[in-house]
Amino acid sequence: MNRKEFLIIATQLSIGLPFLGSILTSCGENDPILEDFQPSFNGKVIIVGAGTAGLFSGYILQKFGIDFEIIEASDRIGGRVKKLEGFVDFPIDLGAEWLHTDPSIFAEILNDPTVDGKIDLIDYSPDTYLSWSNGKLRKRNIISNFYAEYKFKSSTWFDFLEQYIAPSVAGKLHLNEAVSTINYNAEKVSLVTNTGKTYEADKVIITVPLTILKQNLINFTPSLPQERIQALSEVDMPAGLKVFIEFSERFYPDMVLATGLSDYLFSDQGEKLYYDAAFQKESSKHVLGLFTVGEITEQYAEMTDEEIITSVMGELDEMFEGKASQCYLQHAVQHWTKEPYIRGSYSHYQNNSAQDTLSQPLQDKLYFAGEAFAPIDTSTVHGAAQSAYTATEFILKGG
Repeated sequence: MNRKEFLIIATQLSIGLPFLGSILTSCGENDPILEDFQPSFNGKVIIVGAGTAGLFSGYILQKFGIDFEIIEASDRIGGRVKKLEGFVDFPIDLGAEWLHTDPSIFAEILNDPTVDGKIDLIDYSPDTYLSWSNGKLRKRNIISNFYAEYKFKSSTWFDFLEQYIAPSVAGKLHLNEAVSTINYNAEKVSLVTNTGKTYEADKVIITVPLTILKQNLINFTPSLPQERIQALSEVDMPAGLKVFIEFSERFYPDMVLATGLSDYLFSDQGEKLYYDAAFQKESSKHVLGLFTVGEITEQYAEMTDEEIITSVMGELDEMFEGKASQCYLQHAVQHWTKEPYIRGSYSHYQNNSAQDTLSQPLQDKLYFAGEAFAPIDTSTVHGAAQSAYTATEFILKGG
């Protein structure tokens, strides 16, 4: 069942579903694998950002022997892919967590069929659902007939990047260097970072989150074209937050949709759900995750982490008659909107033409990659990887 078919059924049943992504689809005619290809480019590339798209861009360029460097503003790789270790007896995805397509995508984006079967996944099909609306919990187990996605079993998205992609960029990565200006007015592109360091390249792949471009945190010379600025105004990257709480016992179902199922498909308030983060993890621990994105997340915007957990615990106690406070052990909060080089969740387009505009190279010097620029599956990790193939192919073919 594809996304469109599911949405039709879900609408008819008056239900909704978070994390829809692209259920059980593959790259198809947009397969990113480059086979038997001789590049017509042999200059230097600078990649801005070491998230999924930035790392994959380096991975591809390395395979073709192209000189490149990656400049990352923060002190780590991964971007919105981030891992929490030592919290319980399994690692936790603080950012991207689900695989919204068929696992064969790993072989495709790595251009390596041998990885099939090596990546330990969970067939993520929760059995028990509740919806929380107007102070009441209601059973919605009919969703289990349609939900089909995947999660990592004993590792994370970050482990995937660290194992398969990061070695390709070893020695090419500069951390704690936030690019502040990009001048593409001359033959070479010049970049200056917040430390005053200058880099120069023939081509630049920009993989920063959409918010960094929308908030003009990088100064471009010449300025970005007006049609691109207009396109940026037509896509949002709303607030995003994740919370994980360990309890001494499990008193909750596999998932609680806290936006109200009957309104989900038609609401612009965003998404909010609680889910069993230890689902099929072969763990003895009880960890409940909270994922929330969009306008509904703004209630936490000015809160400290302690204020956030107090608010969340209050809601859970209301749902489950005080069991949350009785069983509480520890918590972790990841507020993506407060991350200075992220500032939000993932892209939400108002129309497809905006994405078409933003995905195009600029003067054959600046190229854009990331989940917001994915050829098919925006808002996903594998989509970000696909976008790296699109951007690097432009460069390798001399475009």
